[in-house]
Amino acid sequence: MTDPCRRATQAYSRGSRSYTDPRRLEGDVLLQVAQRLDDLRRRWSPELSAELEPALLHNRRLWTIFAAEMADDTAGLPLELRNNVASLAVFVFKRSLELLVKPAAEPITALVEINRSIAAGLLAARDNGPEAVAAGASAAA
Repeated sequence: MTDPCRRATQAYSRGSRSYTDPRRLEGDVLLQVAQRLDDLRRRWSPELSAELEPALLHNRRLWTIFAAEMADDTAGLPLELRNNVASLAVFVFKRSLELLVKPAAEPITALVEINRSIAAGLLAARDNGPEAVAAGASAAA
């Protein structure tokens, strides 16, 4: 698998040439990470523990960005939405640490579902506004 940092750099450099909706970019990245985690969950065996750690790290980095955005009072997002996303970030961090200590397939499911729910809200928000993001965050919470 290629270096995720290089892929991100390439994605951002492509984005600088043409406008990419930030919600679409975030939604797409969430779906990519969810797919990677779900693939590991479906193929799970103890030998895959080595692949789980970088996948979890990628997911935590993404959620660290979301948590930081939710802490920004100038973001223009409703407080309830910011609180829901921040709570999800805390859950993602805790579940990731649990998986690092005791790798298993089943606990990965929650991370996959959260990423997919938030991605669905972000991608729907392009057409339906911030209410769709709030609905995705509430459904995942």
